[in-house]
Amino acid sequence: MKLDQIRTAISDTDQQLLGLLAKRRALALAVAEAKLTQNKPIRDQKREQELLLSLIEQGKPLGLDAQYVTRIYHVIIEDSVLQQQAKVQGQLNGEHTPAVRVAFLGGQGSYSYWATQKYFTRRAERIIELGCDSFNDIVKAVETGHADYAVLPIENTSSGSINEVYDLLQHTRLSIVGELTHPIEHCLLGLPGTDLSKVRQVCSHPQVIAQCSQFLLGLTNVKIEYCESSSAAFAKVKALQDPAIIAIGGEEGGKLYGLEVLTRELANQKQNVSRFIVVARKPVQVAKAIPAKTTFIMYTGQQPGALVEALLVLKQHGISMSKLESRPIPGNPWEEMFYVDVSANLNDYAMTRALEELNNLTKFVKVLGCYPSDEVTPTEIQA
Repeated sequence: MKLDQIRTAISDTDQQLLGLLAKRRALALAVAEAKLTQNKPIRDQKREQELLLSLIEQGKPLGLDAQYVTRIYHVIIEDSVLQQQAKVQGQLNGEHTPAVRVAFLGGQGSYSYWATQKYFTRRAERIIELGCDSFNDIVKAVETGHADYAVLPIENTSSGSINEVYDLLQHTRLSIVGELTHPIEHCLLGLPGTDLSKVRQVCSHPQVIAQCSQFLLGLTNVKIEYCESSSAAFAKVKALQDPAIIAIGGEEGGKLYGLEVLTRELANQKQNVSRFIVVARKPVQVAKAIPAKTTFIMYTGQQPGALVEALLVLKQHGISMSKLESRPIPGNPWEEMFYVDVSANLNDYAMTRALEELNNLTKFVKVLGCYPSDEVTPTEIQA
């Protein structure tokens, strides 16, 4: 076969694979329906283990090694779990609608834009995008009814917690209704033909700059320009048409503005992932079949051992804590509010009792939301 013929055959095979993946996804959603009627949990890791072992054995005579099969099916299984969770939640809360209005930071091409697409593609037929210039504007868009949901980055594996978002959560009546994690792959992007040695200005969002600080220290005579978002940085480079000015952001986002990649893998940590939360005006219920998270804030006071006593309440009720973040209380010097994420459903008896005890033990407790956990840990199999 000639090269063109081989490529045509590959394209035909890829098309068949896409059709089969779509068919498999539809079957996974049918499984969700069946599990609902039988009151079974969405995830069955024993079944996943058996599936992976069977697929590995089937792949051997086809020349497909175990690692290759496992990596592919980890992605497929994760998609199936998240699709099923979205369907179950949609039925329980009436979430699935023809169109949703979603506020996020920046415009098309920003990291928050891609996170918005990733989350709501499973939940709505159409996404009406409301790009905003600040986190405060995002929250206000939902509070005033101009948007149904907001997507907010809350922490990153390289730069840590996004304090401005935590502070906004303390003063809003919005509820956290969902979460997602999204891999962040920072690139230097410039106009076609840009010579990196002649660059004099780098533009991006402050969080992006922080996540690439080690790389930027290696650049000499380069000015850092902060922008409202990575998409705003892309737009600036495109508008100025100056090859000495470049941006940091995602490759796919840069392409939307006609920019080319100059350098990849800029983040301080190789595994650079951001966690986003989704907020709305009304809280949601989380189905018992789905792993849930609850986020709340509490003020323990300054007496010795107050925080330890509060955390012991969670331990005594068998509630696992996944996040503890402290933030200063405006107007109260040296006093702090604690943000807590736990792996528990707000309707669980243990969680209800724990909150009752915390209300009696602390000076202030406020639940920010109970929502489905988006963490799908890959099923491990014995070698």
